[in-house]
Amino acid sequence: QINKMFGTVVVGLGIAGLARIRDLMNPMPSSPSEHLKLFGFVSRRNLGKINEAKQISLEDALRSKDIHVAFISTENISHEETIRTFLEAGKHVLVEYPMALSAKAAHELWEMAEQKDKVLHVEHIELLTEEYKQLKKEVAGKDLVKGTLHFTGHVLDEKQAGFPAFSGIARLTWLVDLFGDLTVTSATREEQKEKNYSKMTAHFQTTNKKPLTWIEERGPGMRREKKINFCFTSGCLEDLPQAPRSAVGLFMQDQNLFAKKLLGQVSKEELAAEKWRILRCLDLAEEIQQHCERTERISS
Repeated sequence: QINKMFGTVVVGLGIAGLARIRDLMNPMPSSPSEHLKLFGFVSRRNLGKINEAKQISLEDALRSKDIHVAFISTENISHEETIRTFLEAGKHVLVEYPMALSAKAAHELWEMAEQKDKVLHVEHIELLTEEYKQLKKEVAGKDLVKGTLHFTGHVLDEKQAGFPAFSGIARLTWLVDLFGDLTVTSATREEQKEKNYSKMTAHFQTTNKKPLTWIEERGPGMRREKKINFCFTSGCLEDLPQAPRSAVGLFMQDQNLFAKKLLGQVSKEELAAEKWRILRCLDLAEEIQQHCERTERISS
């Protein structure tokens, strides 16, 4: 494994795809990422070349013996199909979250990766930020009484991004990573279509029966921000910790973690815990969507 190189293709050239190309072309010295070699990119648009990376067709990417790995950075709606296509072709896959827009699809894809003995890695840069690492330290060992995580952001095209519980799964991932397994007690959604406004509210219980609320609110001109209010027996935490930015970019940190998996340098325990968390969050996202759709039907 030490000298093994993994030929890599980037599929989809949005913000994430461009960041991926940049990081693959400039790996951190003596990091696991040095084992990834960018072969080219796949895009629906005709772009020819980006920096030194050349455009290749999807068919060539799937067929090529030199390509072992696909980085999937397409719209959320096409993640599932693209993952399936590359796994079927015997490639390892890194995909931006959410890996799919239904829990069933996610479980099936994970099973497929295991059967084919391929790494399926879902990017979760929200767990890699310094502010989050600091928050996790502050929450550790405290007894939760109740908590709220409220996210606001600009409007998303739901046809491409999926239901808010899936497109916003980064927030749900925070809650599960901080407080352990959750149960959905109820969830509702308020929409003002003419104003392009949407607000999803999900209520959970922790395994200790403590209430947690997640609000995902989007509308024109809404600033992208997260507000927290976590109350513990020892007091409340109302502001995200201030933390300096890491010297290593988030996508690069994620790429290093993926490369470590390819090289067999991540423990079985860590892999199992990560698999549980990713699939559990997708199960919860689907449950939230079902609750919201039920209440919408009743109220209409």
